Amino acid sequence: MASRINNFIINIATVNGSGSQTANTILLKSLFRMGLPVGAKNFFPSNIQGMPTWFRIRVNKNGFTGYNLKTDILVNLNPKTVVQDVLQTPPGALFIHDQDTDLKDISTDHLVLYSIPYKKIIQDLNIPIKYRKFALSMVYVGFLAELLRIDFAIVSESIADHFESNANAIDLNQAAVNAGAAYYRETYGKMDRPFVCEPIATAKKRVLMDGNTAAAMGLVYGGCHFVSWYPITPSTSVIENFKTFTQNSSAVGKPIIVQAEDELSAMCMVLGAGWSGARALTATSGPGLSLMAEASGYAFYAEIPSVIWDVQRVGPSTGMPTRTAQGDLLAAHFLSHGDTRHICLIPGNLKESFEFGQTCFDLAETLQTLVIVLSDLDLGMNIWAQEKWPYPESKYERGQIVTKDHLDNKVPFARYYDQQGDGIPARTLPGTRHDDAAYFTRGSGHDLKANYTENPEAYKAVLDRLDRKWETAKLLVPPPILNHSSQSIGIIYSGPIEEVVLEAQQSISFDTCRIRALPFNEDVKEFIESHQSVFVIDQNQLGQLKATLTIAFPELAFKMKSILNYDGQPLSAAIIENALKEFAHATSH
Repeated sequence: MASRINNFIINIATVNGSGSQTANTILLKSLFRMGLPVGAKNFFPSNIQGMPTWFRIRVNKNGFTGYNLKTDILVNLNPKTVVQDVLQTPPGALFIHDQDTDLKDISTDHLVLYSIPYKKIIQDLNIPIKYRKFALSMVYVGFLAELLRIDFAIVSESIADHFESNANAIDLNQAAVNAGAAYYRETYGKMDRPFVCEPIATAKKRVLMDGNTAAAMGLVYGGCHFVSWYPITPSTSVIENFKTFTQNSSAVGKPIIVQAEDELSAMCMVLGAGWSGARALTATSGPGLSLMAEASGYAFYAEIPSVIWDVQRVGPSTGMPTRTAQGDLLAAHFLSHGDTRHICLIPGNLKESFEFGQTCFDLAETLQTLVIVLSDLDLGMNIWAQEKWPYPESKYERGQIVTKDHLDNKVPFARYYDQQGDGIPARTLPGTRHDDAAYFTRGSGHDLKANYTENPEAYKAVLDRLDRKWETAKLLVPPPILNHSSQSIGIIYSGPIEEVVLEAQQSISFDTCRIRALPFNEDVKEFIESHQSVFVIDQNQLGQLKATLTIAFPELAFKMKSILNYDGQPLSAAIIENALKEFAHATSH
């Protein structure tokens, strides 16, 4: 039987806290270093160790490494989920299981079985008892490496890199990998290999990381001066990585990082830092975003440059904090009271997670407002492979800042005066030594000179100017990514689902528009106008992206239909394909 080359999906079922994360990461890195198109999804519990966890690795020679429910190789090291795992695995798949797992009441006739005596292998290695449960996972890494013909030199390199200078850990894990490989050779070496890996020359043009790490790097390059935060899954690693990247810096202006007592306090600290001229940010997820509502409204009306980096998860409240969703869009866009509208950036890949680390501050300072970045758990915490991108030039857009020299030269200054007609006023920074530089910062009840007022006309003037600024923002935010030919069907989407959208296009023809920011510009409107039917993909139950589009373009609402995915799992191409097939069937009758 001919082997399938560089095209398979591995589903690894283990328990949380068993060391499987290390093993799975080493396996993933080894495949990546062979040059293979590879992606991974980690499904882990939000509570305590010992609970079920799954790690799915997809290798696809055509580059479609997004989420897919199919399984070609099932590795089960958790007897509590073995029944569920076997039932969800299609006929013909390989099933690699612990020899001690009781399978007598489980139907496995549809699978090709491989049995591993984990305990005996570990005992024969004389590994200390306290390390044995962690070494178990490395046994299946070696077994899979031999089965799939993964380059062992690369596996050893990945182990050495992961454990750095810890020679004992390197030797222990390498021994477990070698034992797993030896067991495969001795027991199954003469069997056909249904799936194999062949290296691909990539000239090291790709990177492998999670979106939160890319975001933290972007914040460093974006000149982030101040961070206040309260830990919350799945955003915590944004700040942890930022701290790691900056803590050893000896540069002047080393950023200040403060862990606040709660999210409201964190947001208020950001406002103080942003008002003083610092590039200031807080990171959170849905529940924390809710607590920032009042302060966010103040940022909008007082026009204070500030940034929230929201890594979305399933909600509401505590929800399922280790499952992905895109359900904060409406909450973020209209966060707070009154006629508040916030600019939102929506990264779709590692590169944009990095780039928006500067873009968010450039927009916040140029437009003098709060900017909310809407990442999600899938992008933020899962590991992605992507082509390398160039580092940006450190040229920051600071907006209209009136200095002492301006004031000495009689440049007129009123904090909320729209001199250029674009809705954006000028600001001074604290410490500007001039009698005309000072102003009192308050919310909506102010006049052009920032003086307190409850005059209805003055309040209306503030809102009208903010509306002009909103129109200006449409010209400054990242435009949508369009793939527009002559198809009658269009799909609008956002976030890290481009791969599965492209995969769906292999079987069904449609045009695409990937939203990267709110507010929407005219390109989005023209895209909807030029198609007979437009499907809007939402990873939430309410169709929040579609609702936002309907608010922006009510006259086009009749054209838009929803494709919804809200079970906490990443979107798959099959969901898109099935929705479009159902639509085609319905319209043909």
